[in-house]
Amino acid sequence: MMQRRAEVEAATSPAIAFAHRYTENSFVAEHEHSRAQLLHPTTGAVIVTTQLGRWMVLPDHALWIPARVRHAVDIIGAVEMHSAYVKPDALAGLPTHLHVTAMTRLMRSLLAEAVRLGPDPGDPRAELIHASLLHEIPLLPERPLGLPLPADARLVRLCREFIAAPSTRLRIDDWASHVGMSRRSFTRMFRQQTGLSLSAWRQQVCVMAALPRLAAGEPVTIVALDLGYDSMPAFTTMFSRVMGTPPRTYLRNQRAM
Repeated sequence: MMQRRAEVEAATSPAIAFAHRYTENSFVAEHEHSRAQLLHPTTGAVIVTTQLGRWMVLPDHALWIPARVRHAVDIIGAVEMHSAYVKPDALAGLPTHLHVTAMTRLMRSLLAEAVRLGPDPGDPRAELIHASLLHEIPLLPERPLGLPLPADARLVRLCREFIAAPSTRLRIDDWASHVGMSRRSFTRMFRQQTGLSLSAWRQQVCVMAALPRLAAGEPVTIVALDLGYDSMPAFTTMFSRVMGTPPRTYLRNQRAM
């Protein structure tokens, strides 16, 4: 990894791309780049942690990490990853905030070819591939798969426990009592520190927990019941509220992009 980071820092092209391979359950310690990174797992899944929160990235998605944002990566399953590293001033209109995106067929192809070409190949076709990749980045659809964490240590502990075992059976009163606060004070502080209500935050956790299982072909009903939903329609309603479409439609659309 240190050698690869050195290659990234030494490159002169506005955009370069590399492939990474990780064994199951490995971990990439916190680090940063002078370039922005478009991180795209082609197999497996990763969870990227920053001071701003956690982001789950699945094979149909990518994560845009602005330059100088420190981040660590948890590997889920055996992961193959394609990453583009982009100079912050390479193109006007590049995103400036960290977020999850969908991956289009065009971007997948451009990124795979940029990886195959290697860094700084220096021929006209390669320059065209890299330029096309740059222009495609701002067009990638943003996905609401970020999970901001509160600053308060007591809330962080509760949030991490919930992430490890998400369930609809979370009661706000129980969390408020656990940290010695009234329901009203707790809900106000949680929203102030995360930008979300506890209910919306919980729903995002459940979607993040459900997506890898749904993408692997598990039945929607089984996933819904495991997360504590009383029925598939209740889970589908929640999923549609967060992601904009029902689970089956979302997965079908992702495969078609």
